[in-house]
Amino acid sequence: MKISFKYISYFLLLILGLNMALTSCTSDLDVTPEDDDEFLSEDFFKDPASYKQVLAKLYAGLYVGGNDGDGRPDISGLGGDFSSYLRLLFVTQEFPTDEAIVAWNDDGLPAINGQRWSPSNQFLYGVFSRAFYEISVANEFLRQTTDDKLTARGVDASLKAEIATFRAEVRFLRAFSYYNLMDLFGNVPITTEADPVGFFYPQQKTRAEVFAFIESELKDLDNSMAASKTNEYGRVDKTAAKFLLAQIYLNSKVYTGTERNDEAATLCNEIITSSGYTFANVPYRYLFSADNDRNGAQNEFIFPVISDGNAIRAVGGGMSFILHASIGGKMDAAAQGMNGGWAGIRTRKEFVQLFPDETATGDKRGTFFTTDQTLDIADFGIFANGYAVTKYTNVNSDGTAAQRNDVPDTDFPMYRLSDVYLMYAEATLRGASTGNITTALGYVNKIRERAGNGVISASSLTLDFILDERARELFWECHRRTDLIRFGKFTGGSKIWQWKGGVKNGSATDSYRDLMPIPSTAIQANPTLKQNPGYN
Repeated sequence: MKISFKYISYFLLLILGLNMALTSCTSDLDVTPEDDDEFLSEDFFKDPASYKQVLAKLYAGLYVGGNDGDGRPDISGLGGDFSSYLRLLFVTQEFPTDEAIVAWNDDGLPAINGQRWSPSNQFLYGVFSRAFYEISVANEFLRQTTDDKLTARGVDASLKAEIATFRAEVRFLRAFSYYNLMDLFGNVPITTEADPVGFFYPQQKTRAEVFAFIESELKDLDNSMAASKTNEYGRVDKTAAKFLLAQIYLNSKVYTGTERNDEAATLCNEIITSSGYTFANVPYRYLFSADNDRNGAQNEFIFPVISDGNAIRAVGGGMSFILHASIGGKMDAAAQGMNGGWAGIRTRKEFVQLFPDETATGDKRGTFFTTDQTLDIADFGIFANGYAVTKYTNVNSDGTAAQRNDVPDTDFPMYRLSDVYLMYAEATLRGASTGNITTALGYVNKIRERAGNGVISASSLTLDFILDERARELFWECHRRTDLIRFGKFTGGSKIWQWKGGVKNGSATDSYRDLMPIPSTAIQANPTLKQNPGYN
């Protein structure tokens, strides 16, 4: 069953008094109520139902960009479709890499294709703002749910207990946003519920300080989050917190200069052996079908972003964006369960060449549409240049139709157990004393057997192999930029792909582009922010 509060994305909820971390009191993130359907913070929380509604608002923000789906956006200056969190993560994690390229000429997109962005890029402003918007809503929820406030409102003991679980989830979602900000931008401000509401310039922290804050929060949440597999599908539990903690430990050398592979391997082992999440013994395509919340794929989904064609009316956000934008040319939109395509996203030839063939014969994960598509991308503005990708589909795994064909039912797997297998293997190869090579090889081969790609021997299990296997298993799941940076192959010339650097055959790019620039709009609003090196 889909998440029980999925309809909350339509609540016209906008809370006055939020501490908008990046803009203080400027109008860039105006949160003043405009009509009787919106509520001031104190009044709104008098309703016992309000607490779950705000929690749902935070979850909904992962998919939609505003209170009416694509309409009435949360972030001034960007439409609700452009400011969907998942859409913005896809743009920033996939388009600058070998896994994807987009044909559109929207201001800022061609620059992202070629790692040529500037501080004025609207999509970087979008992801920066979306993350801080979510943080601000989280902070206000935490301010409004202290014991003193709940007691003053006469909240009964049973609801208090439920709110305690909500608070833990909200803190996780806040940590998730800080992780994305740390990963993309490096040095960013930290604000919490303890900070004052009103005009002030939040202090920019170093990347290592942001790392330490996230680490502390995630460790503490092990005491308060719902036990693994006990929460509603679509809501996070202790295992999601362990996953994110393992993720930051695996990337610790990038974020702090210090390796933390032992801790990463330990957490991955805990998730694999004792969380209750299990490897989905179903065809790979089931994981990305419209019924992936119930066809067996859900067994390995630790943190899915919920999609529901009837409940979430956001044509331009989330999975609706990913599916619509990846259909074009001679593709049959109906075969993908959709009502049409936007002829935008394809993949680059260097990614296709990671697979044994182009027909998903030697590896079932290599699902490319090649009819009248060229492998070579002579012009990235033409959809027919580059192979299309059919990984995601809005068709049920048994071939029956989804609920609608304009907005998909397909959930997005933000975290899943297969990723944990690969993280464990990588941490072990990087020298984790808590890892075991034989165990790691077994996990990798389990993934490959599901893909029909055959097992490998221990001698083939290298770091370069893991990077390629992560691409084959996790492509278009918003990991590639981070993975390439961890392996030292995102910028520079050690790995080249077409249109990297903005030229057809690809070129080396400057290492400072491992970090995105702090958006110029954010610096205008908070002049204490310092720009990342290389962008001044």
